[in-house]
Amino acid sequence: MAENNTQLQNLVNYGLVKAHVAMGLIFFIIVALMGFLYSLQLDGIYPFPGIEFLSPGRVRMIHTAGAAYGFLVNMFTGLLYWAVPRFTGYRVLSDALGWFMFIALQAAVLITVVAILFLGMADNVEWGETPWWLDPIIVFWLLLHLLQFGAPLFKASQRGPLYVTGWYLAAMLIWTPLVVFMGNLIPRFWAVGSGAGAVQSTFIHDLVGLYVTPVAWGLMYYFVPVIMKKPMWSHGLSLLGFWGLAFFYPMNGVHHFLWSPIPMFAQYSAVFATVAVEFAVTSVLINFMMTLRGSAEQLKYNVPLRYMYTGAIFYWITCFQCAFHVTLTFQKVIHFTDWVTGHAHLIMFGTFGLWVLGMAEYVWPRLFGKETMYSKGLSEGAYWLLMIGVFAMFIDLTAAGLVVGFDWIGLNPWIDSVNFSKPFWYFRSVTGIMMLTGLFMYAVNFYKTATARSGLTAELREA
Repeated sequence: MAENNTQLQNLVNYGLVKAHVAMGLIFFIIVALMGFLYSLQLDGIYPFPGIEFLSPGRVRMIHTAGAAYGFLVNMFTGLLYWAVPRFTGYRVLSDALGWFMFIALQAAVLITVVAILFLGMADNVEWGETPWWLDPIIVFWLLLHLLQFGAPLFKASQRGPLYVTGWYLAAMLIWTPLVVFMGNLIPRFWAVGSGAGAVQSTFIHDLVGLYVTPVAWGLMYYFVPVIMKKPMWSHGLSLLGFWGLAFFYPMNGVHHFLWSPIPMFAQYSAVFATVAVEFAVTSVLINFMMTLRGSAEQLKYNVPLRYMYTGAIFYWITCFQCAFHVTLTFQKVIHFTDWVTGHAHLIMFGTFGLWVLGMAEYVWPRLFGKETMYSKGLSEGAYWLLMIGVFAMFIDLTAAGLVVGFDWIGLNPWIDSVNFSKPFWYFRSVTGIMMLTGLFMYAVNFYKTATARSGLTAELREA
């Protein structure tokens, strides 16, 4: 149902959206810079040799943990403050709680940075490097997150059937505290050895599959129809994708530890579940592509929509690759190689990163009463640098992984694989420069849009 401007502003706390999106963008730039610095270590030109608190190992942890809690959680939370009240018709539980959660989140990220860089304190959990004593606080924050956004979702469910965005977000709100508790606390206090490894590996993928993926797809199901001003092609396919995610994604994580002491039944189940997820992802992509049918012209001039569809295609490519990647045969070649690094960057930067950048670019001018971003040129330039940069990195590291994997199988001297990798590592740093440049252009456009004194008044007609 259409809402007028006043009603929409009464539903949405614009300040919370601005604060979270702005901090998410700031952290994204920092995270990308940390990743670039780490790549220079592999090139042999690291700029801070001998400085312990800026050692490459610690910088890499800021890169990964910052991507999770600084960039993604901030961006997703800001976009939820925009989308959830609009499609449910109800405000979040409390604005005061929202500001408390905002401050608490930034404090948690800052504490993590200080603990890792200056105190050398980190958990040995991939993507869960936050010090263990901070993890219960993060779980508590996620429970507040559940209450904050669960309230309008629950009210809307009492009024009638929930739109598919509500399905994804409601599931995410319940799954995420459980995932963080499981992956960070159970291995420390209740599991040991390969059992702890199995739990931690499940956490690695469940944080992607049961937090990042459902909130991202849920927001896609909101923003794409709003921007294109047409309904999704198939409600049935949207539910098929949701249930495929719910049934098959939880076991995916063990595929990070194939050919390990983890029992083979768990490894086989991870292979089956990962391949099965590809079918669910394909159903979702079909739904979005069929929705685009007859409206593809919008991709020429609508940069936010282009970000979203580019990310969707990258998502399918990543999952298609993963269906082969997780077989025991492929693992013999690519395990521990740069193939895995390229795969991870295409999904996290190429898919989820591009999605939130597109959504944020759509929302940002409207937060300031403007119809468009400050500069079309900056928008286009940032998109092309980011898209080409991340896809070139993916191709580069995929090739590097195959070269090194077959070199290892050939039982050649290990140093040969390092020498073979160097040209690929140099090119990876070049793609990093492209992506950093694109992010800076994107950030300048955001700043100019927020501070420009004149602009068209946005007509807020979204549902």
